[in-house]
Amino acid sequence: MNKLISYLQTIDTPTLSNAIELLDVRPRSENFAPYSLRCLYPELGSMVGYAVTVQMESMTRMEPRDERQTIAFYEAIDASPKPAVVVMQEIGSRPEFASHSGEVMTTLMKNFGAIGLVTDGSVRDFNEVRQLGFHNFARGTVTSHAYCRIVRVGCPLQIYGMTVRPGDLLHGDINGLIEIPAERREELPEMIARVRKEEGDLMGQVRAGGFTIESLRRTVTGYR
Repeated sequence: MNKLISYLQTIDTPTLSNAIELLDVRPRSENFAPYSLRCLYPELGSMVGYAVTVQMESMTRMEPRDERQTIAFYEAIDASPKPAVVVMQEIGSRPEFASHSGEVMTTLMKNFGAIGLVTDGSVRDFNEVRQLGFHNFARGTVTSHAYCRIVRVGCPLQIYGMTVRPGDLLHGDINGLIEIPAERREELPEMIARVRKEEGDLMGQVRAGGFTIESLRRTVTGYR
């Protein structure tokens, strides 16, 4: 599996998405995030890792912070297959104010084997986290963490309607975030090669010049 992950780190998310379509194991409209989820450090390239899930609540004090949940969170990262990607869902009523992670938390997550964070809230310490080389996918940045607390760890959750379960394999880059299905996963390198060949052949014909509507008519039936 580490060989596959290393390979997928060299692949962009749209190419991977097209390859997953060829596997025909799920509807094309599922298991990817919308544009609301921003890749904050695109220079880091593709992020690939196993999901460690956690639900957060930031803006009220309806429950006291439970330090046992904090320990459980880092235990989950430590026990996860590597590389790990932390996925946080804000369950409070004011997600636009939620700041889920900064330099200190990132340093701890990285120490226990995480390479990135996905959150439907925001983050802070933007430049400091960039220096740590830690992937961040978030709605943006917010100054204060307010009363941010960990509610539960290791549960299925949703990020902008995208369902994420503990252990799901995620892939993200400047184009967005997608979940890689377990079914037929080993066939992805073959499907990626097929996508690249089909797209390369078509674009090569167009760029060679003289590509007409009749040329398109002859080729389009063999292209998705």
